[in-house]
Amino acid sequence: MTIKTSIVYSTEANEYNTKLANALKEISEFQAPDWMAYVKTGIAKTRPPVDDDFWFKRAASIMRQAYTRNVVGVNRLKTRYGSKKNRGMQPEIFKKGSGKIVRVILQQAEAAGLLEKTEDGAKRAGRKLTEKGKELMENL
Repeated sequence: MTIKTSIVYSTEANEYNTKLANALKEISEFQAPDWMAYVKTGIAKTRPPVDDDFWFKRAASIMRQAYTRNVVGVNRLKTRYGSKKNRGMQPEIFKKGSGKIVRVILQQAEAAGLLEKTEDGAKRAGRKLTEKGKELMENL
């Protein structure tokens, strides 16, 4: 019996996310908001991201998280994209990432038909991939 491995798991994460980010650029619902040039990605950061494709790369990363974990929520993704805050002489402390960035990307993916909210009877609240989303990710 042969087990079919998905391209999502068999490809290196960085390489796959770059391909997915390029595919997401073609979808009209995914647009970086105007405020993105001025916003930090979390309380632990000192400056906004300088990469022009940051929005699409983060969206691709969130989509990959949704594929591997089945259900993702804003709070879990805030923890995933958090980092340690430099507090000078005091020890570093972990701080969560920006919830607004995660929330807007999830809303854009939902508008594109790639994600959907889980039903009320589900074990975990959040969003999961639709068939269209799985098809997009597996056919890269």
